[in-house]
Amino acid sequence: QVRLVESGGGLVQAGGSLRLSCAASGRTLSIYRTAWFRQAPGREREFVSRINWISGITFHADSVKGRFTISRDNVKNTAYLQMNSLKPEDAAVYYCAVSTVITDSDPGEYGYWGQGTQVTVSS
Repeated sequence: QVRLVESGGGLVQAGGSLRLSCAASGRTLSIYRTAWFRQAPGREREFVSRINWISGITFHADSVKGRFTISRDNVKNTAYLQMNSLKPEDAAVYYCAVSTVITDSDPGEYGYWGQGTQVTVSS
């Protein structure tokens, strides 16, 4: 009932920046939280950040705190992940996810997912 499309991934040098977008369509009024996860080859899916859709309260993983910022535009029904000071270890497929119920950081708590966008960081 909620469709998500990520965009904005690409290749960037270490220390550079990217902004990912997550456009939501469908029953967007039901969104409680929007989150970003990432997954590198051979690794588990990792929580990055989340935002409460109405309040705007955010939470970021320690690994990206101070470098990444999640935000949302209610009019455009779009969430963003501004990534600064990128490191090679940030390289992964980044996924947007939304929940219609209260959630934490477990990917199993999110009911809707985008297809992902690739972020590559060169050293």
